[in-house]
Amino acid sequence: MRFVIAALRPFVWWICRLWFKAEFHGVENIPPVGACIITPNHVSYGDPIWITIPIRRRIYYMAWDKPFEIPVLGWLMRAFGAFPVSLDATADASAQRNALEVLSKGRALVIFPEGGRTRTGKLMPFKMGAFRFALTYGIPIVPVSINGAEKIWPVGKIFPRRGKLIITYHPPIPVERAPEETSRAELKERARALARKTHDTVASALDPAMIPEETDAAVSVETKS
Repeated sequence: MRFVIAALRPFVWWICRLWFKAEFHGVENIPPVGACIITPNHVSYGDPIWITIPIRRRIYYMAWDKPFEIPVLGWLMRAFGAFPVSLDATADASAQRNALEVLSKGRALVIFPEGGRTRTGKLMPFKMGAFRFALTYGIPIVPVSINGAEKIWPVGKIFPRRGKLIITYHPPIPVERAPEETSRAELKERARALARKTHDTVASALDPAMIPEETDAAVSVETKS
Protein backbone atom coordinates (compact mmCIF):
# COMPACT_ATOMS: atom_id res chain seq x y z
CA MET A 1 0.00 0.00 0.00
CA ARG A 2 2.92 2.37 0.60
CA PHE A 3 3.97 1.78 -3.00
CA VAL A 4 0.46 2.63 -4.24
CA ILE A 5 0.35 5.81 -2.18
CA ALA A 6 3.80 6.85 -3.39
CA ALA A 7 2.76 6.20 -7.00
CA LEU A 8 -0.46 8.19 -6.69
CA ARG A 9 1.04 11.15 -4.82
CA PRO A 10 2.59 12.99 -7.82
CA PHE A 11 -0.62 12.66 -9.84
CA VAL A 12 -2.84 13.92 -7.02
CA TRP A 13 -0.35 16.74 -6.32
CA TRP A 14 -0.45 17.78 -9.98
CA ILE A 15 -4.28 17.76 -10.05
CA CYS A 16 -4.46 19.87 -6.90
CA ARG A 17 -1.90 22.36 -8.20
CA LEU A 18 -3.70 22.67 -11.52
CA TRP A 19 -7.34 22.58 -10.45
CA PHE A 20 -7.24 24.00 -6.92
CA LYS A 21 -4.04 26.12 -7.13
CA ALA A 22 -3.05 24.36 -3.92
CA GLU A 23 -0.42 25.84 -1.63
CA PHE A 24 1.13 23.97 1.30
CA HIS A 25 2.93 25.96 3.99
CA GLY A 26 4.91 24.65 6.95
CA VAL A 27 4.97 20.98 5.94
CA GLU A 28 8.30 20.72 7.76
CA ASN A 29 6.33 21.11 11.02
CA ILE A 30 5.02 17.55 10.67
CA PRO A 31 7.40 15.44 12.81
CA PRO A 32 9.20 12.93 10.54
CA VAL A 33 9.04 10.22 13.21
CA GLY A 34 7.26 9.56 16.49
CA ALA A 35 3.64 9.70 17.60
CA CYS A 36 1.72 12.91 16.97
CA ILE A 37 -1.91 13.95 16.64
CA ILE A 38 -2.69 16.12 13.61
CA THR A 39 -5.77 18.30 14.15
CA PRO A 40 -7.13 20.07 11.04
CA ASN A 41 -10.37 21.97 10.71
CA HIS A 42 -12.90 20.03 8.66
CA VAL A 43 -14.88 21.62 5.83
CA SER A 44 -15.03 19.06 3.00
CA TYR A 45 -14.77 15.40 2.01
CA GLY A 46 -11.42 16.19 0.38
CA ASP A 47 -9.70 17.30 3.60
CA PRO A 48 -8.03 13.93 4.44
CA ILE A 49 -6.57 13.70 0.93
CA TRP A 50 -5.47 17.32 0.69
CA ILE A 51 -3.64 17.47 4.00
CA THR A 52 -1.77 14.23 3.22
CA ILE A 53 -0.39 15.16 -0.24
CA PRO A 54 2.92 16.76 0.87
CA ILE A 55 3.50 14.54 3.94
CA ARG A 56 6.05 11.81 3.31
CA ARG A 57 5.38 9.62 6.36
CA ARG A 58 2.43 7.25 6.60
CA ILE A 59 -0.65 8.92 8.08
CA TYR A 60 -3.59 7.24 9.84
CA TYR A 61 -7.09 8.67 10.22
CA MET A 62 -10.04 8.53 12.55
CA ALA A 63 -12.99 8.83 10.12
CA TRP A 64 -16.79 8.89 10.16
CA ASP A 65 -18.09 5.31 10.28
CA LYS A 66 -20.89 5.56 7.68
CA PRO A 67 -18.69 5.49 4.52
CA PHE A 68 -17.08 2.26 5.79
CA GLU A 69 -20.41 0.52 5.16
CA ILE A 70 -20.11 1.16 1.40
CA PRO A 71 -18.55 -1.81 -0.46
CA VAL A 72 -15.13 -1.11 -1.98
CA LEU A 73 -15.00 2.42 -0.51
CA GLY A 74 -14.83 1.02 3.00
CA TRP A 75 -12.02 -1.34 2.00
CA LEU A 76 -10.10 1.48 0.33
CA MET A 77 -10.44 3.71 3.38
CA ARG A 78 -9.03 1.00 5.63
CA ALA A 79 -6.24 0.28 3.17
CA PHE A 80 -5.21 3.93 3.27
CA GLY A 81 -5.01 3.99 7.07
CA ALA A 82 -8.50 5.07 8.14
CA PHE A 83 -10.55 3.44 10.90
CA PRO A 84 -14.17 4.20 11.82
CA VAL A 85 -15.52 6.28 14.66
CA SER A 86 -19.20 6.74 15.45
CA LEU A 87 -20.20 10.39 15.63
CA ASP A 88 -23.45 9.38 17.33
CA ALA A 89 -21.75 7.78 20.33
CA THR A 90 -20.56 9.80 23.31
CA ALA A 91 -17.46 7.60 23.46
CA ASP A 92 -16.57 5.02 20.81
CA ALA A 93 -14.47 2.44 22.68
CA SER A 94 -13.39 0.62 19.51
CA ALA A 95 -12.17 3.84 17.88
CA GLN A 96 -10.31 4.76 21.06
CA ARG A 97 -8.54 1.40 21.09
CA ASN A 98 -7.56 1.80 17.44
CA ALA A 99 -6.26 5.31 18.09
CA LEU A 100 -4.22 4.13 21.07
CA GLU A 101 -2.74 1.29 18.99
CA VAL A 102 -1.71 3.73 16.23
CA LEU A 103 -0.12 6.18 18.65
CA SER A 104 1.59 3.50 20.76
CA LYS A 105 3.46 2.43 17.62
CA GLY A 106 4.82 5.95 17.14
CA ARG A 107 2.60 6.79 14.18
CA ALA A 108 0.89 10.00 13.07
CA LEU A 109 -2.87 10.13 13.62
CA VAL A 110 -5.30 12.63 12.09
CA ILE A 111 -8.29 13.53 14.26
CA PHE A 112 -10.71 16.22 13.12
CA PRO A 113 -11.48 17.86 16.49
CA GLU A 114 -14.71 19.46 15.30
CA GLY A 115 -16.14 15.94 15.07
CA GLY A 116 -17.59 16.39 11.58
CA ARG A 117 -17.67 18.79 8.66
CA THR A 118 -18.84 22.31 9.34
CA ARG A 119 -22.12 22.98 7.55
CA THR A 120 -21.74 26.77 7.65
CA GLY A 121 -18.11 27.06 6.57
CA LYS A 122 -17.21 28.51 9.98
CA LEU A 123 -14.81 26.89 12.41
CA MET A 124 -16.77 24.88 14.99
CA PRO A 125 -15.94 24.21 18.65
CA PHE A 126 -13.41 21.45 19.28
CA LYS A 127 -14.38 18.24 21.06
CA MET A 128 -12.13 16.91 23.79
CA GLY A 129 -11.17 13.42 22.58
CA ALA A 130 -7.92 14.30 20.79
CA PHE A 131 -6.74 16.49 23.65
CA ARG A 132 -7.48 13.96 26.38
CA PHE A 133 -5.47 11.45 24.39
CA ALA A 134 -2.60 13.89 24.03
CA LEU A 135 -2.51 14.62 27.76
CA THR A 136 -2.96 11.02 28.86
CA TYR A 137 -0.03 9.77 26.79
CA GLY A 138 2.09 12.91 26.32
CA ILE A 139 1.67 13.22 22.55
CA PRO A 140 2.27 16.50 20.67
CA ILE A 141 -0.54 18.21 18.78
CA VAL A 142 0.05 19.51 15.24
CA PRO A 143 -2.66 22.06 14.29
CA VAL A 144 -3.51 22.37 10.59
CA SER A 145 -5.54 25.15 8.93
CA ILE A 146 -7.46 24.40 5.72
CA ASN A 147 -8.44 27.52 3.77
CA GLY A 148 -10.62 27.57 0.68
CA ALA A 149 -12.05 24.06 0.86
CA GLU A 150 -15.35 25.47 2.13
CA LYS A 151 -15.76 27.14 -1.29
CA ILE A 152 -14.25 24.35 -3.38
CA TRP A 153 -16.39 21.54 -1.94
CA PRO A 154 -19.13 22.92 0.33
CA VAL A 155 -21.61 20.71 2.14
CA GLY A 156 -24.40 19.63 -0.22
CA LYS A 157 -22.27 19.60 -3.38
CA ILE A 158 -21.54 16.23 -4.99
CA PHE A 159 -18.37 17.28 -6.80
CA PRO A 160 -15.67 19.84 -6.02
CA ARG A 161 -15.21 22.94 -8.14
CA ARG A 162 -12.20 25.03 -9.00
CA GLY A 163 -10.84 27.38 -6.39
CA LYS A 164 -7.87 28.36 -4.25
CA LEU A 165 -6.74 25.90 -1.57
CA ILE A 166 -4.21 26.89 1.10
CA ILE A 167 -3.14 24.47 3.82
CA THR A 168 -0.96 25.59 6.72
CA TYR A 169 0.85 23.16 9.02
CA HIS A 170 1.61 24.87 12.32
CA PRO A 171 4.50 24.06 14.66
CA PRO A 172 3.73 21.19 17.03
CA ILE A 173 2.32 22.03 20.44
CA PRO A 174 4.36 20.05 23.01
CA VAL A 175 2.17 18.16 25.46
CA GLU A 176 3.46 16.92 28.80
CA ARG A 177 1.96 13.64 29.96
CA ALA A 178 -0.48 14.17 32.82
CA PRO A 179 0.57 12.41 36.05
CA GLU A 180 -1.42 9.27 36.89
CA GLU A 181 -2.82 10.92 40.00
CA THR A 182 -4.42 13.72 37.93
CA SER A 183 -8.13 13.90 38.72
CA ARG A 184 -10.77 13.68 35.99
CA ALA A 185 -11.78 17.27 36.67
CA GLU A 186 -8.20 18.51 36.32
CA LEU A 187 -7.64 16.45 33.17
CA LYS A 188 -10.81 17.92 31.68
CA GLU A 189 -9.65 21.45 32.47
CA ARG A 190 -6.24 20.82 30.94
CA ALA A 191 -7.92 19.36 27.85
CA ARG A 192 -10.08 22.46 27.55
CA ALA A 193 -7.03 24.71 27.73
CA LEU A 194 -5.20 22.63 25.11
CA ALA A 195 -8.27 22.64 22.87
CA ARG A 196 -8.55 26.44 23.12
CA LYS A 197 -4.87 26.87 22.28
CA THR A 198 -5.18 24.52 19.28
CA HIS A 199 -8.43 26.16 18.15
CA ASP A 200 -6.80 29.61 18.29
CA THR A 201 -3.80 28.34 16.32
CA VAL A 202 -5.98 26.84 13.58
CA ALA A 203 -8.09 30.00 13.47
CA SER A 204 -5.00 32.22 13.12
CA ALA A 205 -4.45 31.11 9.51
CA LEU A 206 -8.09 31.01 8.39
CA ASP A 207 -10.08 33.55 6.44
CA PRO A 208 -11.77 35.86 9.02
CA ALA A 209 -15.12 34.90 7.49
CA MET A 210 -14.56 31.37 8.81
CA ILE A 211 -14.11 32.48 12.42
CA PRO A 212 -17.22 32.33 14.64
CA GLU A 213 -18.23 35.57 16.33
CA GLU A 214 -18.77 33.97 19.74
CA THR A 215 -15.95 34.75 22.15
CA ASP A 216 -16.01 31.28 23.79
CA ALA A 217 -16.45 29.10 20.73
CA ALA A 218 -13.27 27.06 21.05
CA VAL A 219 -14.57 24.27 23.23
CA SER A 220 -17.55 22.03 22.58
CA VAL A 221 -20.52 22.88 24.80
CA GLU A 222 -20.81 19.24 25.83
CA THR A 223 -17.58 19.57 27.82
CA LYS A 224 -18.87 22.40 30.00
CA SER A 225 -20.75 20.24 32.41
